[in-house]
Amino acid sequence: MKISPSSRKRRGFTLLEVVIAVGLLSLIVGMVVGIARTSLALGKTIVETQNEEMRQQAFFELLGRRFASLPGNARLDLKVDDKGSHYLSDLTLQNVPLGFNWSGGERIAKAVQLSTVKRRSGFLDIVLRYYENEILEDSEQSTMSALEEKPFAEIVLLTDVSYFEWRVLDGRSMEWQFDWHNQGRLPLQIEVTMAMGAKGEEIRQIFWIPPRLNPEVVMRQMTQGANQNQNPNVVNPDGQAEDSQDGDGSVGLPEININPGGETSPDTQ
Repeated sequence: MKISPSSRKRRGFTLLEVVIAVGLLSLIVGMVVGIARTSLALGKTIVETQNEEMRQQAFFELLGRRFASLPGNARLDLKVDDKGSHYLSDLTLQNVPLGFNWSGGERIAKAVQLSTVKRRSGFLDIVLRYYENEILEDSEQSTMSALEEKPFAEIVLLTDVSYFEWRVLDGRSMEWQFDWHNQGRLPLQIEVTMAMGAKGEEIRQIFWIPPRLNPEVVMRQMTQGANQNQNPNVVNPDGQAEDSQDGDGSVGLPEININPGGETSPDTQ
């Protein structure tokens, strides 16, 4: 029996052809999905890297502005605690009043502390704390120690920090130190060394602290100068300084005689 040509044209694909076609289609779809997934992961990594760099830049800009605007009577205290795997530090700035809104109300912070907090994962968080009162123990206005004083606001500036270390440059000895407790004097430079993540590169930044006059010392000197101007001393021929005031406490002035001609002349007695 012969099969007509028309019946041969109506034959479908064989099972082998269908399997090969499905396999090729699956391979193409898998390649497209893999490329798309890789592109999305790469884009996400780039965005995260950019965000991390922006956070670091904003962090360093914040420190730079804060150190550059320190007043002359500001106090800086740096305490470092060796915990074996990490150095935990507390950098306290005092006499730098900051006013801002927090929780719907206006608050003023008399002390600011930048602390490193260790997490269970082994990484560090950089936390900025605001205190309503002075927290340094030897402050005249401090009512309680730093351990008893609680911050009214905390802001986490950086997370997943592998290490974070401070160094300060003493302007007198020109030596780097890892802590600072000199009251009434600020360091010349502050250096911070840090790294982000497990494989992050080391970042080092140095901040200058411009020298400024202490307003309390200036006011004290002005007051002393005003008191000296009110009580001038006259040097006698013996070289001793004697007060130019009279016995009744009034300042002695030369007597003036008025001549009949209307001219005035000092008394020569």
